[in-house]
Amino acid sequence: MSNYDPLDLRGQERSQEEQKHLDDLDRVNEEADIKWLMSSKRGRRVVWRLLDQAGVFRLSFNTNALTMAFSEGNRNYGLRLLGLIHTLCPELYPTMLKEQKYERADDRSRNEQ
Repeated sequence: MSNYDPLDLRGQERSQEEQKHLDDLDRVNEEADIKWLMSSKRGRRVVWRLLDQAGVFRLSFNTNALTMAFSEGNRNYGLRLLGLIHTLCPELYPTMLKEQKYERADDRSRNEQ
């Protein structure tokens, strides 16, 4: 049985304040984690891979509506991550792009040898 009392307005306010505090803590931790991840070359490679796998840089169109909806859901999550990057550490996004460009060029040159 639940201890919820609909007439205990002060208790409800305390619960709401506690939940808001926990939500704020989660947000601060997420922001710190993204900044930390983007601060190293290895972290930026992980982020790039996540963005690529989410389909951020390609169309989601498919003639099968369910497949397209699934792809758009993945893409939406990737766009959320991209939005966090642009908000929290926008100066590192061009760095990540340059690193990927040079890494792909290195991979191509190794394959040609």
